Amino acid sequence: MLVLRLLNVVAPAYFLCISLVTFVLQIFLFIPSMFRDPSTTPLFSPALLHGALFLFLSANALGNYVLVIQSSPEDSGKGLNLGEGAEVVADWLAGSRSPGSALPSTHFCRLCARVTQRHDHHCFFTGNCIGSRNMRNFIMFCLYTSLACLDSLVAGMAYISAALSMSFASPLAFLTLLPHSISQFFSGALLSSEMFVILMLYLWLGIGLACAGFCCHQMLLILRGQTRYQVRKGVVVRARPWRENLREVFGKRWLLGLLIPVLNVGSDYRRQKGK
Repeated sequence: MLVLRLLNVVAPAYFLCISLVTFVLQIFLFIPSMFRDPSTTPLFSPALLHGALFLFLSANALGNYVLVIQSSPEDSGKGLNLGEGAEVVADWLAGSRSPGSALPSTHFCRLCARVTQRHDHHCFFTGNCIGSRNMRNFIMFCLYTSLACLDSLVAGMAYISAALSMSFASPLAFLTLLPHSISQFFSGALLSSEMFVILMLYLWLGIGLACAGFCCHQMLLILRGQTRYQVRKGVVVRARPWRENLREVFGKRWLLGLLIPVLNVGSDYRRQKGK
């Protein structure tokens, strides 16, 4: 448990550090290098277009990241006619009561110390649980983080291609870039800044693929009306049309949430909570 609590602190700090480094590289290195192309018009220069795209992706990724934390699942053991909420939590902590024995579709997280509705999993990068209230913001966070990493990867490859006068037309060029760069760096033929950018390329690739895969996996579970916790525990859920499952998570204002980071005010969960 101590290791998990430590990971709950280190993982958010890691994500914020990577975000800060990415922002600094984009604003002070990649985008200024695009202004050096004299063949483009100032209004529609690749630097301005890329800068606007990167700020849009970053704002959505960080905005939904904040909303995931802000809209953390409520402690279902303390209200909504549960009566014995405090006793349930105490019994779960003591190990005398199994999760789900008293509160259907709920789970007690020992790291968050709360009972969450439709618990999916505990996200260490946000430091809290993912459930009914913040599932949509979490999916948008994964989507835009993946796109921001892809955008940074392309911009970084363009910068390295110009700095080292190399081409990435062949797929083998990217696969062999790291070992060749390490040998050149220790021989003194490669600058430290260029080596750092090359390392970040592989980090952006890994984070982007991981977030994209996780986002697709979560969407598949939502279409089935399941959560990761239910799949892991073998809980059988009632079959419903996939449109209802999507509307329960994304609400009717899904297009607005796709463009800007907003709370999921149109979801079925919030309408049921307000009744």
